[in-house]
Amino acid sequence: MPAKAKVTKEMIVDAAFEIAKETGAENINARTISQKLGCSTQPVLYHFERIEDVRIATHKKGSEYHLNYVTNLSGKYERPMLEMGMRYIQFAVKEKNLFRFLFHSNYYTSGGISDWLTEKNLAPVFSVLKAQANIDARQAYSMFSQIFLVTHGIASLLADNAMTYDEEYCIKTLSNAYFGTMHLMKEGNLL
Repeated sequence: MPAKAKVTKEMIVDAAFEIAKETGAENINARTISQKLGCSTQPVLYHFERIEDVRIATHKKGSEYHLNYVTNLSGKYERPMLEMGMRYIQFAVKEKNLFRFLFHSNYYTSGGISDWLTEKNLAPVFSVLKAQANIDARQAYSMFSQIFLVTHGIASLLADNAMTYDEEYCIKTLSNAYFGTMHLMKEGNLL
């Protein structure tokens, strides 16, 4: 008789991630994870002291997945920043449960927006913006923070089913935010 497959910490986080995507992070518990893995709850409780620790690890995995999704550019849109914004919005449409877990839960613990909007955290995004707009790091931060608020607002409304996805509307709104912010920056009036 072959030895039983060992349930690893990574397998538990992967199962919790799938649960978060499919039915929402509020459904992550030892029972649902064990059902997903086809095992008892014992391995879950062995690897993680608390179910909260599973959710924290799942949130980290989800954040990495989200950043990869947003920055995986195909050239579909005329500007890289527009494509990133559209991918951010489309993520909220396609992965509503995961988006809400990542941004509308108590697991989002990065502090204020200025703590999160750093070149260290968003290096791929800032490098595209600096190259596209021909600006320095400080200007990229100012510009991105303005555009991000518009993009995140649309994405949040879509994830919460408070609006219907309209690609043309989103493109126009993000373009207005981008060019409006560029104009304000050139005039010296950007925050």
